[in-house]
Amino acid sequence: MVTRTDIADSLEGAFSSGPLTRGQVISAADLHGATEEVITALAKLPAGFYSHLRDLWKHLDDVPRSA
Repeated sequence: MVTRTDIADSLEGAFSSGPLTRGQVISAADLHGATEEVITALAKLPAGFYSHLRDLWKHLDDVPRSA
C-alpha cells in the first residue's frame, strides 16, 4: 500500500524549480527511486500543472496519509 508519505518522499525537492506537469511529476518520482506503487498512484493524476506537493492530494484522496 502506498501512502502520502511515500509519495512525498519520492518527490522531495521536485517543485523547487516551479510547476510540473503530470508527466514531470512522474519522471521526478522515478528519478528519485520511487516504487512502482508510487508511480502507479501518480499516474492517476489528471493532466495539468502542479505547483506544490499539496496540489496532488485532491486528486489522490484515496491515498492514506500513513500506513
